[in-house]
Amino acid sequence: MKTLLHICCAPCANRPIESLRGEGLEVTGFWYNPNIHPFTEYRSRRNCLREYALEIGLPLIERNDYALRPFFRAVAEDIAHRCVKCYEMRLQETARQAAAGGFDSFTSSLFISPYQNHELMRRVAEQAAQAYGVEFLYRDFRPLFREGQAFARERGFYMQKYCGCVFSEEERYLKAGKIIP
Repeated sequence: MKTLLHICCAPCANRPIESLRGEGLEVTGFWYNPNIHPFTEYRSRRNCLREYALEIGLPLIERNDYALRPFFRAVAEDIAHRCVKCYEMRLQETARQAAAGGFDSFTSSLFISPYQNHELMRRVAEQAAQAYGVEFLYRDFRPLFREGQAFARERGFYMQKYCGCVFSEEERYLKAGKIIP
């Protein structure tokens, strides 16, 4: 079965790739992350993934849009609930790409993160699957999170400190008390 794996970054993707391949699935990576800002962060995550994909022989499709303006337009009216728009942008495009590319299914490395809203992501992915007529392959990769992070550190992967959007970066600094709102 051919599966398109949306990838947010190499540290989050390494264990899902291994797990899916272990199930006998033919995995292709898909880079599409219009939420990641600033550009230097976007480039660091993308380039790390490129190097890792090359190393492990993972076919990688890149929709290489640094989509600052479309992302902000999508979330501007409700920044507090921006994550649903972010999930929609990425998972809808992954489903579209999977259907157009003749894949049997799609999933995302986002499902490894204990910091993401899994139920919301799952609902969004299921809606995308229905809209594009391609199977959503749900896997809860969270039990592999610590192992994947350790693997990434051992390999010297670029390790980000926030989810990706500038609002999540702001929240990181607010929680640490490094900026005063």
